[in-house]
Amino acid sequence: MIPRYSRPEMVDIWSAETRFAIWFEIEAHATTKLAELGVVPVESAQKIWDVMLARKAELGHYGFDVARIDEIERTTKHDVIAFLTHLSEIVGPEARFVHQGMTSSDILDTTLSVQMARAADLLIADVDALLAALKRRAYEHKHTITIGRSHGIHGEPTTFGVKLAEAYAEFERNRARLVSARAEIATCAISGAMGTFANIDPEVEAYVADKLGLSVEPVSTQVIPRDRHAMFFATLGVVASSIERVAVEIRHLQRTEVLEAEEYFSPGQKGSSAMPHKRNPVLTENLTGLARIVRGMVTPALENVALWHERDISHSSVERMIGPDGTITLDFALARLTGVIDKLVVYPENMRRNLDLLGGLHNSQRMLLALTQAGYSREDSYAAVQRNAMKVWEMSGDRTGQFARNLKEDPQVTLSDAQIDAMFDDAYHLKHVDTIFARVFGEN
Repeated sequence: MIPRYSRPEMVDIWSAETRFAIWFEIEAHATTKLAELGVVPVESAQKIWDVMLARKAELGHYGFDVARIDEIERTTKHDVIAFLTHLSEIVGPEARFVHQGMTSSDILDTTLSVQMARAADLLIADVDALLAALKRRAYEHKHTITIGRSHGIHGEPTTFGVKLAEAYAEFERNRARLVSARAEIATCAISGAMGTFANIDPEVEAYVADKLGLSVEPVSTQVIPRDRHAMFFATLGVVASSIERVAVEIRHLQRTEVLEAEEYFSPGQKGSSAMPHKRNPVLTENLTGLARIVRGMVTPALENVALWHERDISHSSVERMIGPDGTITLDFALARLTGVIDKLVVYPENMRRNLDLLGGLHNSQRMLLALTQAGYSREDSYAAVQRNAMKVWEMSGDRTGQFARNLKEDPQVTLSDAQIDAMFDDAYHLKHVDTIFARVFGEN
């Protein structure tokens, strides 16, 4: 992923240095267990650890030379062999006991599991930060009345806090999805060619899995089944879509004609190279774009499920791209959305202004119900309310109070003026906000 949309901690998970460090630890743990089983000399297994841990103590890392590994791979055309060759250059003769009975996919797939699990941990932490911001702003605007819209058209009142509570509930579900996806992807396969353990004891797999915090893959072929990976990336796609849902809402609310909320516009920020007055929703537009990128990685992950027989490598090139790019992009997008929510500028006065634009039409359902309860048929009630509402809809100029006046002047509407006025109390629409918040946040 390009640096513009990357954060260092997630990028580090996918670096060559991190990948080779995981490769080494898988190989070294496997060799340790092989020594316990009497397959390789105990002294040789320990020597491998001693040499590499000494380098790590001195350098702060294992000291693999990425350029050297790349150089070897240009000849071998095989990345794992290139790594093992370089490891032997560092460790010496004992390196011949590394990779006993193993196949390349044991290393590659188990490493990918470690990386995706670590990436999931960061994404879960990102969601936690977003949830905290959403909750804080939801309570801040719990009773900030605003118009709800369907089809982009005024419906009935809600509160801005309820809008944010909706997003909070959605991202709580997303958090649970990420936790589940992490559990599904965090498996270890050290089962050799074809996954039959013909040349390596299953105890090695269990040992390595325990050391790396993974579960054992119950049955692998030569690779970990890719339905696990497909579910992981599908989950990333769902999270990305939730990000876009919030972003699109903010983009609409920032439109000049609406202006109920807007992204924070920092001192010195410029909105347009040509029009100095502009304050554009660039962050949320960016989030819409990033969501498209993440969702675009779901289909290739699904197509990776169907490999030939016990394995092919059609999935490999795909995962080398979507693994880093999908998690790095989503990590950045979650952090960006958290910043947007945290600093979102909210305009309650504009919300009230927009609520009043149609002269009380948002109470049309209340009038419909009141007439039916007064004895009118539903058809007659609907016709009466719609007839008077359309007069207001088609007006120009100030519509304040016009809907109620039309109803009072309609000879077919026999409710008293007081009864009609009672239908225009906006507090009616908000009487269950506390119930909604209690359901979402679990608090009274």
